[in-house]
Amino acid sequence: MDEIYLDNHATTRTDPRVVEGMLPWMLDEYANSGSTTHAPGRRVAAKLDECRANIAKNLGAEPDGIIFTSGATESVNLSIFGVALHPRQKRRKIVSVVTEHRAVIDPLKRLERLGFEVIRLGVETQDPAAVGLLDIEAVEREIDGETALVSVMLGNNEIGTLQPFSALSAICRRHGAILHTDATQAVGKIPVDIEEIGADLLSFSSHKFYGPKGIGGLVIHPDSMSLPILPQILGGGQQQNLRSGTLNSVGVVGTELALTLAIQGMVEETARVAFLRDLLWSELKKRISGLRLNGPMWSNQFPGQSSNRSKPESAASRAHSATGFEPARLPGNLNVCFPKVDGQSLMLRVPQLAVSSGSACTSSEPHPSHVLMAIGRSEDEARGSLRFGIGRFNTESEILRAADVLGEAYEELSRFVA
Repeated sequence: MDEIYLDNHATTRTDPRVVEGMLPWMLDEYANSGSTTHAPGRRVAAKLDECRANIAKNLGAEPDGIIFTSGATESVNLSIFGVALHPRQKRRKIVSVVTEHRAVIDPLKRLERLGFEVIRLGVETQDPAAVGLLDIEAVEREIDGETALVSVMLGNNEIGTLQPFSALSAICRRHGAILHTDATQAVGKIPVDIEEIGADLLSFSSHKFYGPKGIGGLVIHPDSMSLPILPQILGGGQQQNLRSGTLNSVGVVGTELALTLAIQGMVEETARVAFLRDLLWSELKKRISGLRLNGPMWSNQFPGQSSNRSKPESAASRAHSATGFEPARLPGNLNVCFPKVDGQSLMLRVPQLAVSSGSACTSSEPHPSHVLMAIGRSEDEARGSLRFGIGRFNTESEILRAADVLGEAYEELSRFVA
């Protein structure tokens, strides 16, 4: 049975070009970058400096503003606890969003137990083009001179919603609140420049953009380099004392190469992935009556694409703004509510498809998705939803086969539903 992997929000296949680029730093240049008393260590240190500079350039930061971590969860924890618990931090209010990832939600719960006031903003549920978006007027009401930190996800991991960061950043700066964004799903998928976004801190993971697992980073805005951040891992004093520990040199090399490849091919890949997403959505609607889209609706047409064209134009002819040609949604994201059936039961009938019913970090829990509940879905609707993450290595034939098997499985399952 040929498997079709459509869970690229959970993780992505490491690009073979990235694997090839990492091998020499596993087999030949394997010295500790901190061992600068000998030539092998200095060579690795020089390579990591080069990688750090390239990653910083690609994300609009300075080299010293790239702190390598084990992944986005650690970066998020370093941001939230590092800002809130620093001895110089006197503010005790934190503002976030109900649709955040558990990597944000759980640290905020701990801070709440420590006496912090945590405000969780709701999101749009009615406007089809803006489902999941923050209400900027609500943001204005909640952020004030007592707000220490605002943490808002750039691109939602379940419904793909992209938040309006320029407006959010302006409000935070006006009140002196530190702005953090979990950009795990956005980096490498859409253009992400911390200068343009206006966040002070940005978290990412390499394995979300075809790099290796176990490596990620915290990006610090050039104007926020003096920001007081309390280290969460001590011992060694590496990376300006913000994150001690021997650097994962192989992972850093893989991350730099993966990000460079993603940015070089972004315009073409974004259009191709969005086309496949549109194809899956249209094919599922043909086969299953009553499907509902979870998350913001998007335009059915690419910029510069005539109505009789079925596929994206060449990369050179496509405009690409700071959020791609998708004004409100990640291009490879599709989250669908299947009427009158349970999503887990549907997945069991299509073992050849790798899809999910929510975040990979919470999919083992019995509770319905908090993100889908936040946008107005009932418990039954949330349980009847599946998330599709379409990526670089998916093909049109896979999408058509996936629609076929899902349509057949749904028809069989729905016979048992009154």
